[in-house]
Amino acid sequence: MKVGLLIEEIFDEREFIYPYYRVQESGLEPVVIGPESRAYKAKSGWMARADVAAHEVKAAELAGLVIPGGYAPDRLRRSADVLELVRAIDEAGKPLAAICHAGWVLISAGVIKGRRLTGYHSIKDDLVNAGADYVNEPLVTSGNLITSRGPADLPVWVRAFVEAVTKSS
Repeated sequence: MKVGLLIEEIFDEREFIYPYYRVQESGLEPVVIGPESRAYKAKSGWMARADVAAHEVKAAELAGLVIPGGYAPDRLRRSADVLELVRAIDEAGKPLAAICHAGWVLISAGVIKGRRLTGYHSIKDDLVNAGADYVNEPLVTSGNLITSRGPADLPVWVRAFVEAVTKSS
């Protein structure tokens, strides 16, 4: 089973690397997806390459999708292809995991209204203004949506995501 991980410039490498290897260790196949199929730079300067561009991926090919944080979500939300993929994953009821600033992508995809979630404290107002029920907890699950606040929440967030993917397939 393939699991998508979104990537864009200035991504948080911790929120990308940790789920990438946990997904792989659980027997799933990570697929790195960017607006374009190319290399992207993390906040630290570390580089990672997107295996495919978002327009090349169909939700039916993925068992779930991970949206890491950092400043990448502000760029990801500008890609119509990325937003279409996020909406399609959500509409299919597949596990959709977002951490830190990734809530911005969920807002732009229009998938949070009336849902309970969390994210980095600085985007709380954005989430609330978009219609979400924001709570400050390490892990919040609302249907297929799995959210966390930041790097300190990585273990519980990724564990919940992998379990959701495994149970749903």
